[in-house]
Amino acid sequence: MQVLQVQLEVGPDPAEVGRARRWARSRMAGSGIGEDEPLAETLVLLISELVTNAVVHTGCPAVLRMLFGGGGVRVEVADTSDRPPRPRHAEGEDTNGRGLELVDGLADRWGWQREGAGKSIWCEVDRAPAAESVASVSPSRVRC
Repeated sequence: MQVLQVQLEVGPDPAEVGRARRWARSRMAGSGIGEDEPLAETLVLLISELVTNAVVHTGCPAVLRMLFGGGGVRVEVADTSDRPPRPRHAEGEDTNGRGLELVDGLADRWGWQREGAGKSIWCEVDRAPAAESVASVSPSRVRC
């Protein structure tokens, strides 16, 4: 299995989140993920949340990595803060506290690990089967 890994250094500035999204879109296009695919929008949203968390909650530079291969995409954001991620629960009109809930709801898997003096938060999204292969399944073979 061949895996393509690309990475971007992200400064500790909220404006870097937009730059990370644009960079990720161009890397997805280069790896064969179309701009209009649902996978692309899901990945951009996940990247936005993880980079925002790194920039806002740590105030440290970070590294965004994308790994393409094996039937899906892995996104990692590593920073130099040794504080583990702390999922929170937003209430009502709260403007913060939904990021990791969103990651949990959109990603197929996610987690974090120590990396050097800091940590890496990662998530994985599996590629959906091509529409042709879904359409070629005979209705008589589908059971509900």
